[in-house]
Amino acid sequence: MDSLKIIEISANSLNNKKAKNLNVIKVEELTSIAEYFVIATASSSTHVHSLADEVEEKLKEIGVEPHHIEGRATGWIVLDYGSVIVHIFTPDSREFYNLDKMWSEGVSLNLDNILKEAEGD
Repeated sequence: MDSLKIIEISANSLNNKKAKNLNVIKVEELTSIAEYFVIATASSSTHVHSLADEVEEKLKEIGVEPHHIEGRATGWIVLDYGSVIVHIFTPDSREFYNLDKMWSEGVSLNLDNILKEAEGD
């Protein structure tokens, strides 16, 4: 599956379910683990799980399954789709791990062309 399609579906799923501080960073020049990181903040640990479930469901609808999932019992869930890794944090976890700063040498994508209006809007 095309990385940009995974990003589009992931980012829109997160945005539609009220994730905050959505960021997509192109990291392929910096690491071999992925091409892109999608990073989002949830309002609570319950919201973290809800967002992760939504991303999983929407990608599963087009036949894309995660290679691996980590953190179901923590404030940070990681959905690994190979070329795209989705990170969903509670506010405290996002601040503590600060992936945005750690990967700041990567290129942040402009989400204006990726995000669509929320379903029902």
